[in-house]
Amino acid sequence: MPLKYALVHEWLTPKATGGSELVVQEILHHIDADLYALIDFESSNPESYLYQRQIGSTFLQHFPFAKNGIQKYLPFLPLAIEQLDLRQYDVILSSSHAVAKGILTTGDQLHICYCHTPMRYAWDLTFDYLHHSKLGSGVAGWVTRYLLHQLRQWDVLSANRVDYFIANSHHTARRIWRCYRREATVIYPPVNVEAFPFLPQKEDFYLTVSRLVSYKQVSLIVQAFNQLQRPLVIIGTGSEMTQIRELANSNIQILGWQPDEVVKNYMSRAKAFVYAACEDFGIALVEAQACGTPVIAYGAGGALETVKDVRSYKDTGTGILFKRQTAEALVEAVEKFEIYQYDLNPEYMRSHAAQFSPQVFARCYLDFLHQHNKKGILESDNQNFL
Repeated sequence: MPLKYALVHEWLTPKATGGSELVVQEILHHIDADLYALIDFESSNPESYLYQRQIGSTFLQHFPFAKNGIQKYLPFLPLAIEQLDLRQYDVILSSSHAVAKGILTTGDQLHICYCHTPMRYAWDLTFDYLHHSKLGSGVAGWVTRYLLHQLRQWDVLSANRVDYFIANSHHTARRIWRCYRREATVIYPPVNVEAFPFLPQKEDFYLTVSRLVSYKQVSLIVQAFNQLQRPLVIIGTGSEMTQIRELANSNIQILGWQPDEVVKNYMSRAKAFVYAACEDFGIALVEAQACGTPVIAYGAGGALETVKDVRSYKDTGTGILFKRQTAEALVEAVEKFEIYQYDLNPEYMRSHAAQFSPQVFARCYLDFLHQHNKKGILESDNQNFL
């Protein structure tokens, strides 16, 4: 009998289109697994690859406005994920950046978690979350702090339900160890390199593509380019849109949300892609390099694994990294980039990005599953592998 697989993800909505969703899509290309999530609004979306697919969900599916952001029901997420009954499956695969890893399993089931990050708002971004939230002060602030405290305790407890962790970067693997004291194997997420047009000739503008929220530090980029007076294009939307529009000088063009084809067009033509956030991996940085576009990024997190600073790698550099998350440091990095830009080889950037391709991800992920199967009966021709 072939093994039965379940794949568990946090939420599936039209607005959830980030790196974790790309991992889910790639896993489903190769493994015949039943799909589960806290909420599902993709199986009813005609534009989704999951349209009309049978997807299991939880009681949160019926909560008001869940489609627009289930995070508002944060205290209920652990309870909800524990209500999914997956006893019929042999192997549980979770794709987790919040609570998916907390699924309940039995002793004869194998649970492998691909962890995109330990829950950011419960750990690294706690104080940022409290500072920018209306629930961060007064009596509501103390209630929020208590709930986050409880959430951290559950998060550590639920990590013990995972047999093996996979991390999307060495940066994330270190955070998994710090939060859970669990080892993790690094398998980089899939980046569809071939979907991004390669263009060696660039135009005279810089680009950033990002959600406009506080931890993405887009306001820092705006402050730097206000000083530099270089042309900058910003693509993205979010809670800081109004603030960023008010802050930006005339050399900065804010396009808001744009469809994928427009993003790819700008990314392939830009002089350099600018990023100031500390990301667990940072798919956009690899996408830019796939276009042959250099990257100027804050030198922390996943950027240290995906961007090669031309000052250290003269023949194989793909961009410039800056060490301090300040506007002054970014100004200096842009000025350095304009000195070193002619040492950067667009063809090498494209080949460098190829090591993060879906094919590489699939090979590494499937090899990991074969290696760690408790039952020892996974074969290359197993019917679950597509």
